[in-house]
Amino acid sequence: MRTARKVVKIDEDKCNGCGICVPCCAEGALKILGGKARLVSDTYCDGLGACLYDCPRGAITIEERTADEFNETAAKQRLQNLKTSSEPAVTGCPSAQIRVINEPVAKIIPRGCSSAVVRDISEHGSESFGHQPSQLSHWPVQLTLVPANAPFLKGADVVLAADCTAFAYAGFHRDFLKNRALLVACPKLDDFDAHPQKLTQIIETSGLKSLTVIRMEVPCCSGLVFMAKQALPSANIDIPFEEIIIGVNGELKS
Repeated sequence: MRTARKVVKIDEDKCNGCGICVPCCAEGALKILGGKARLVSDTYCDGLGACLYDCPRGAITIEERTADEFNETAAKQRLQNLKTSSEPAVTGCPSAQIRVINEPVAKIIPRGCSSAVVRDISEHGSESFGHQPSQLSHWPVQLTLVPANAPFLKGADVVLAADCTAFAYAGFHRDFLKNRALLVACPKLDDFDAHPQKLTQIIETSGLKSLTVIRMEVPCCSGLVFMAKQALPSANIDIPFEEIIIGVNGELKS
């Protein structure tokens, strides 16, 4: 039965096919086809727009038009079929594909073997070089690319880090990442207006345990703290908050 109701609308001129919206749709109504996000069927779309704020290009909006009624039973069946089929959840940009990373294995490179590179393949198929294994637990890490309902954010202690901090501070993985989920952003170069809204959605959806902001000492980087302090009251959730400042010479300022 067709009726006038709200459904999502995708602006193909803005959509770049990154695929971030696909796992963000709880009904499985979206798919990447021909390099663009498409609504598979009106019957799978509830019109609530959970995918809107996860689109980094603002290509998804809500429109009211004549459409088939939302069929919750059919949507659940589609999700079940997706779980058992070989169809990939996201067929767009690989950077948007969610993955949880097992702890990698590393070997120590013996002193004096400057020409030697020891590679050890971890359980998840990546390589670890040298004697300091990565503490990264998931992918993606860019705030723009991470869906608010990403499984690795559920009940997590989250580090929101400025892009430059991991390059400036040598012990970033060792001191800050173990048993924490990472989000990366730049308050100067990113879409700053979109970030507080995205972070608020993450806090509301994922039930974070704590939020730690790691920023550089340069003035523009303080915008990351401002953004977090905007998001926390908006989400109306009281969680522990910490600010860590890294100096431009790589030292821990506070």
